[in-house]
Amino acid sequence: MEVLYQNLLTISWREVVMWVIGAVLIYLAIKKKMEPSLLLPMGFGAILINLPNSGAKAVIDHLFKIGIDSHELFPLILFIGIGAMIDFEPLLTNPKLMIFGAAAQFGIFFTMCLASLFGFELHDAASVAIIGAADGPTSIFVANTLKSNYTAAIMVAAYSYMALVPMVQPPIIKLCTTKKERLIRMNYTGKKVSKLTKILFPIVVTIVVGLVAPDAVALIGFLMFGNLIRECGVLDSLSETAQKVLANLITIFLGITIASRMTANEFLQLETLLIMGLGLVAFIFDTFGGVMIAKIINLFTKNKINPMIGAAGISAFPMSARVVNKLGLEEDNQNFLLMHAVGVNVSGQIASVIAGGLILALVR
Repeated sequence: MEVLYQNLLTISWREVVMWVIGAVLIYLAIKKKMEPSLLLPMGFGAILINLPNSGAKAVIDHLFKIGIDSHELFPLILFIGIGAMIDFEPLLTNPKLMIFGAAAQFGIFFTMCLASLFGFELHDAASVAIIGAADGPTSIFVANTLKSNYTAAIMVAAYSYMALVPMVQPPIIKLCTTKKERLIRMNYTGKKVSKLTKILFPIVVTIVVGLVAPDAVALIGFLMFGNLIRECGVLDSLSETAQKVLANLITIFLGITIASRMTANEFLQLETLLIMGLGLVAFIFDTFGGVMIAKIINLFTKNKINPMIGAAGISAFPMSARVVNKLGLEEDNQNFLLMHAVGVNVSGQIASVIAGGLILALVR
């Protein structure tokens, strides 16, 4: 009873607020099914780390040091699993979709400038801006490499917006497009891509990115290695393990490890709210950039592109592609945009990693 009494006396309103934030994350994971494998451990970890005299803090801090702080181990291993999940065939059948993946990174660089105007140091502004990639591992890698002072808020914002893709993107897409544009149908050729092409693609991409953006080679290398496991045809059991067991296990560890930086004193700052707002700006302008480049291309081409697919250029794979396909079906129940959107979506995955590498090259 004495220990209970002493602990109750040490609790401040800040810790209580963090318990509430943790409970909200758990609610979103269970009730709304928003990235449950990540938000649930993050939410529980936030409660765990903010208990008075928490005996778990040292353990979670140790996990953070091993998995994120020292070598960015968790994000890199997670990228193997993500790479094993990705089928690049829709992109390989129509390589020009890479344009939309590149255009959808506009918000990152716009937000980096905006964050600098708000008074953030350049390394912090760059770390905040990468939230717009809607790619949690890349956000963690960049923020940690640049030693940002706001790593916790950046990680939470990055994964929160990934989970909120179905809520955030539709109104932006509708605001940027007309009904006539949303009704545009696109034929999918469904051309078969040779096995050799699928095997060479991850190897060639790794080499090219390594030459263009060396700072991104760790991320792109692990992503493409995962894809090579998938496509080589001789490691099917390993590919399945990477997609399911490995990816889920690392995501759980990553979620609870992120919580080590969600202590009340570190997280409850005015800058945290500002970072969440700037992250949303980056997300909005990434979506805007992808849609607008499609509208511009339509001015000069006979075969029109449904500009909604440009929004899938953010790296939230595969949620963004599903959102675009759903919007297309809402306008016309025979307008199937999924394969086009997936092609753009996987190109956005590559483009976001390259953008992260360019950010590191510019700032470091």
